[in-house]
Amino acid sequence: MSQSEDLLATLADIDPGSELAQARQTRHAATQHTQGSYNVLFTQEDNDFPLAERHWLAAKVAGWHGQPALEAHYQQRQKASAGPWLSAAVDFAQRLTVEPVAATPAHLTALQQAGWSPRGIVTLAQLVAFVSFQSRLLAGLRSLQGSAATQAAPPVVAGRWHEAAFTASGKHAPTAFTQQELGWEPWLAAPTLAEFSADEQAILTKSGHTDSDYFRLLARNLPLLEQRTLTDKGIFYTPGGLPRAERELAATVVSKVNGCIYCASVHARKASQLAKQDEAVQKLLNVAPGAVLSHGHTARWQAIIAFASALSLTPAQPSQLPLAALREQGLDTLALLDLIHSTAFFAWANRLMLTLGEPFLPEQQG
Repeated sequence: MSQSEDLLATLADIDPGSELAQARQTRHAATQHTQGSYNVLFTQEDNDFPLAERHWLAAKVAGWHGQPALEAHYQQRQKASAGPWLSAAVDFAQRLTVEPVAATPAHLTALQQAGWSPRGIVTLAQLVAFVSFQSRLLAGLRSLQGSAATQAAPPVVAGRWHEAAFTASGKHAPTAFTQQELGWEPWLAAPTLAEFSADEQAILTKSGHTDSDYFRLLARNLPLLEQRTLTDKGIFYTPGGLPRAERELAATVVSKVNGCIYCASVHARKASQLAKQDEAVQKLLNVAPGAVLSHGHTARWQAIIAFASALSLTPAQPSQLPLAALREQGLDTLALLDLIHSTAFFAWANRLMLTLGEPFLPEQQG
């Protein structure tokens, strides 16, 4: 992939001969499908969410994330201004950007009342979540090149989370972070498998997404889901670099910052199994809202948690201090890139999970 086809390389001004460029080439699948996700989002001709309005809104989201170069990129391509239909999306997008845990089913209803179709809503959520991912990648890539702030920053604390005892449909809801398996139900109807064409069903089957309401909901925009899935695999299922357990740890940290109980349950469980550190992972899950996430861990995990949590804030706040600590713990450029990828991806995943539905306790349905 040339730099002209790699938006992040251009915006982060990555030297094609640098160690960072080499690491990104090693992680070719993640690099390629991050760009592929961008290409789908910003080339689709779609009446449910017109292309010109996508650029307009993406510029807004990049601005909220404190990424002026990314904001300017989208502004140069925008051809729309906010009318009543798009105004409803701005309210939704700002909430999803700044505090996704505040989303409720009523916010999806408001979009539908403003004229948004189910496919349009899914694409809207994907766009906001993707630019959140893209913004953190850009911040992280710049930090690897020494352009982040060098001053010490206060430790990042756990965010708030849903504490209602029941879901919108009346199922028992988890009110604390857990490693147990949870269910997840959408607030917007997920198509049945039969509603997809044979070719679309084949894509969902290949990805293992046929039995999941979440993925069948995202499949309302299947080309985008396909690129997102390939990005995910390129980030989490690649050899070398950061151990898989610590990629899963980063995903758990992001979920604690954003208050996403469902994502944390999946990835804390994986981190615990792979690292064989159940007690340490549970310690992270038990951190109360407003308490520091990195306290009480080994020096290596403290450094990983501190960096991942700082990159998860809005705007992201990576600094050279946690980066230096990570290098002291033996993380080379490829491992640091894996940490940035894993952290940034859950800025995307959490925002979809928190905005389009909620978790429930399967064994207590009723």
